Amino acid sequence: MNYKNVIFDFGNVIGKFDGRYILEQFCSSREDCELLFPIVYADWAELDKGTIDYDEYIEKTVSLAPKRLENTVRSFFHGWPEHVHPIQETLDLISELHQKNVPTYLLSNAPVYFAEWAARYTFLENFHGLVFSGPPKMAKPDPEIYQYLFETFSLDPKECFFIDDLEKNIAVGKALGMDGIVFTGNTDKVKAALNL
Repeated sequence: MNYKNVIFDFGNVIGKFDGRYILEQFCSSREDCELLFPIVYADWAELDKGTIDYDEYIEKTVSLAPKRLENTVRSFFHGWPEHVHPIQETLDLISELHQKNVPTYLLSNAPVYFAEWAARYTFLENFHGLVFSGPPKMAKPDPEIYQYLFETFSLDPKECFFIDDLEKNIAVGKALGMDGIVFTGNTDKVKAALNL
């Protein structure tokens, strides 16, 4: 192992976040999905950052959607986390790290609603620290949230390895002294980088 700590993103690293697929689970037709997609996800980045209240965002979205789809919108906002399915290969990697007593942490952009919902994931129970962007009102790739992670859990960036699906998020980590890899679904590449 080349590093003392491994830090995971959640969306498309630990759990599959496919916005269109998730919305389709609540829509009765493709047409409705296409209609709602730009409305539902219009300011999702602000939800991630916690700068918009979740319930206010729901009401704003409802007001922009056709009346007949009001219940669809509400159902989506209350149920979407159930369709963020864990990626088994990553869960296996996390399990292997835990067996080797390697501390794991989470650094993920996600709304407060998902941060609270994620308490249901038993595989996060063994993580040494969790940072979802919504509660502290800061989000990747802002360096501020990385520093928040390091300071909150007394981590030395040089001793950390970050796994994220977005190049820009890895780039900021590297600028702050933390090595990392862009996750493409290949855990063998991650293991090679970690020298597991």
